[in-house]
Amino acid sequence: MSGERPLVVVATIGSGLVAGAFAVFSLMVVPALTALPGAAGATAMQSVNRAAIRPGFMTLLFGTALVCLVLGGVELAGQRRPALLTGVALYLFGVVGVTVLANVPLNDALARLDAAAPGAAEEWRANAGRWTRWNTVRSLAATGAATALVLVTAD
Repeated sequence: MSGERPLVVVATIGSGLVAGAFAVFSLMVVPALTALPGAAGATAMQSVNRAAIRPGFMTLLFGTALVCLVLGGVELAGQRRPALLTGVALYLFGVVGVTVLANVPLNDALARLDAAAPGAAEEWRANAGRWTRWNTVRSLAATGAATALVLVTAD
């Protein structure tokens, strides 16, 4: 374990940070945006989505995934500890998989929304509800990954 310990620590911290970022959106940001009048929240969320695709957040989200991939490969070739494999799987499937298959398509749909068009407010709120549900899955998966990886560092 000693050689891979730094990678486990990085994956644990990355998972925890991602979990917190996603939790803040599900618990506070999106509810605040959906409470705005009309489709004003849609316009704000469109801006947030554009800002998210920057090196800082992308490095955190996908850099953690890369570290998890490396750890998973090393682990499958070696000890096959359940806690490490669980943490890696939760992050790769529950965070990255859900991001690519659910949240990104919802972000893309929101990007195409004209906030001034008739029905935009209703479409925004429906999108926000689906997005938040999937985002909560990502937050819980990242929390689970961090928890499982902490158990590995305790060994």
